[in-house]
Amino acid sequence: MRASASSPATTSAQWWARTKQDPLRLEAWLRDQYRGEATAAQRIGWLRRRFAASDERAGRVLDTIAAQERQHAAWVAELLVARGLEPTVEETPERYWPQVMAQIDSLEVGCAVGAHAEQMRLERIETIVDDPDAPKDVRRVFARILPQERFHERAFRALSDPEALEATRHAHALGRAALGLHP
Repeated sequence: MRASASSPATTSAQWWARTKQDPLRLEAWLRDQYRGEATAAQRIGWLRRRFAASDERAGRVLDTIAAQERQHAAWVAELLVARGLEPTVEETPERYWPQVMAQIDSLEVGCAVGAHAEQMRLERIETIVDDPDAPKDVRRVFARILPQERFHERAFRALSDPEALEATRHAHALGRAALGLHP
């Protein structure tokens, strides 16, 4: 979805109802998903190198999440190709990440940011997977992604702490608003 910051805020259900009915909007969103999955692995790699280099357990968890994000990118790429679209990572202005990345100063804060982002993503994926009228190919791919995204949210939350989760809540709300999303 390429909503502007001035577009009215919507719930995931409202967003999906509009997106699935508009082929160009759906195509744009799928391209965004490919870019998001590919760049997520890079952000997680940065978090691991910066804050978990000496923490073996956290490093293993972050490596697993990054590998799964790369797998998700491959699955979305296959979906794009099957729909006659080229999977490319296009440079576009980020709306969510600038709101939250600046405050990452520890593993706990970085993982809190990840937990919030994954929770937001889960809302959308669950909306799609639960919709019997969703395009079958889209629904099938996101049904494969869903269990791993649930793991990511739980894992990030476990590597964080209550203070970091609370400290990042406001930046997450600003990021959601930049995307035009209601919780």
